[in-house]
Amino acid sequence: MTQTVAGTLPSGLAAAETQVRAITVDDISAALSAGLRDFRSAPAFGLIVGAVYAIAGNLLFWVAASFDFLFLAYPLAAGFALVAPFAAVGVYETSRRLERGGDLSVGSLVGSVPAHARRELGYMALVSAFGMIGWIYAAGFVYALFFGLRPLDYTDIVSAVVSTPRGIAFLVAGNVVGAVMATVIFSVSVVAYPMLLDRDVDFVTAMITSIRTVFAAPMVMLGWGIFVGTMLAIAILPMFLGLVVVLPWLGHATWHLYKRAIEV
Repeated sequence: MTQTVAGTLPSGLAAAETQVRAITVDDISAALSAGLRDFRSAPAFGLIVGAVYAIAGNLLFWVAASFDFLFLAYPLAAGFALVAPFAAVGVYETSRRLERGGDLSVGSLVGSVPAHARRELGYMALVSAFGMIGWIYAAGFVYALFFGLRPLDYTDIVSAVVSTPRGIAFLVAGNVVGAVMATVIFSVSVVAYPMLLDRDVDFVTAMITSIRTVFAAPMVMLGWGIFVGTMLAIAILPMFLGLVVVLPWLGHATWHLYKRAIEV
């Protein structure tokens, strides 16, 4: 029904016709368990995706250090996590095939996005990229507001943050701005990517449906976002290596949360 509606109505009406249900804590627990089960059942592709993402994270950090932008290391790492849903598209496809009995070989999963989803996932990726760029610009603006335009050494920034009122104000302001932006990006994408992979809908419909899913159970979904952010932050700390396991696990779990949130 959803696919028919999406194909005949404007995106806003199609999104309104899509039935969403309020996610509960039990749903999150079940999604995490199902995600771990999927990861164990077909680990190869997820491990490859996680490894590539970890390498890209280290490369990004190295570039920042090379150009004396270490003051952006923290927002870069956090912003990098915001585009993780796009990186996990292949992981969602793995869970989808596990449900339907499809081919799970790495070769078949590479470039396996269904034809109906390619263009819309590309648009959604642009939304995530724009969000990350806005995140970095906001971080640079907050830094300049408190410390000026001259880059400081990473140790000087840490020292200022833990020992001066200006540094503490910078930390608070940066995290407040980051939390607001992260909430917006999370809300428009939390189920949008798996929905675009699973159904023949446009990216605007997917984003509206994602926002409706968040509003259906705001506190539980906020808790899910905080959990995902925390897990990714922990995974990033050891040279991004934790992402090799955490990213595919959360990707599989996100697929199952989507299936619980969007009624067939």
